[in-house]
Amino acid sequence: MNTASAQFPYPWQLCKIIHLVSHGQAMHNVEGDKDREALLSDHLFDAQLSPLGLQQVCKLGKDVHASGLLKKIDLVITSPLYWTVQTAMEVFGSESQADGGNSCPQIMAVELCRDRMGQRPCDMRRRMDGEEDSMWNPDVRESEEEMAARMVLFMEWLWTRPEQQMVIVSHGIILQKILYVLGNDCHPTTTSALQTLRSVVIVDKSLREADSPLCSPADVANLNVSRGEVSN
Repeated sequence: MNTASAQFPYPWQLCKIIHLVSHGQAMHNVEGDKDREALLSDHLFDAQLSPLGLQQVCKLGKDVHASGLLKKIDLVITSPLYWTVQTAMEVFGSESQADGGNSCPQIMAVELCRDRMGQRPCDMRRRMDGEEDSMWNPDVRESEEEMAARMVLFMEWLWTRPEQQMVIVSHGIILQKILYVLGNDCHPTTTSALQTLRSVVIVDKSLREADSPLCSPADVANLNVSRGEVSN
């Protein structure tokens, strides 16, 4: 049986399409590859994209615009760390001004989908709306279990959003945790190795409506725009 053409057994009203996007290479990725101890350096506080990272997100932005995906996105959710905000703005917020930028979706920074927290200055965000980063602990690194619990809260919050098609711009380890939390609530072909942009359908199975029109995974299979390496 061809799963790409099989009928997805849940109505669209109970589904959301989520596009998972990993940030471009950032300066702390470059320094950390040379020396892991460099990640403890204050000069990498809330790091920026590297020159390569800027090239990566520029290319992905062109691919997203050329594909027409941008016009389908209702909301872009990003980690509040600087290099992820840079990625979100370059890929989804850099529409040409010919139309006044009206085709760009709203971009929202959300604390729950930020990188693993604690100890490393690169994972501490700069002041946002006048507020310091109260979630970052200089002495304690967030555990795997705490990250997983945070992703459960994030996905619960995501279901409260009215938008049906959303982008999550975050960090490799966080996107992997999201896929782990989703488990059987997304199509099995979407849970393999994460790439630069990966699209999944998530389902609220508790509210299934038997008489609603069903959706096909083929609608989602064609949404992948670009493939590439993931930066953590």
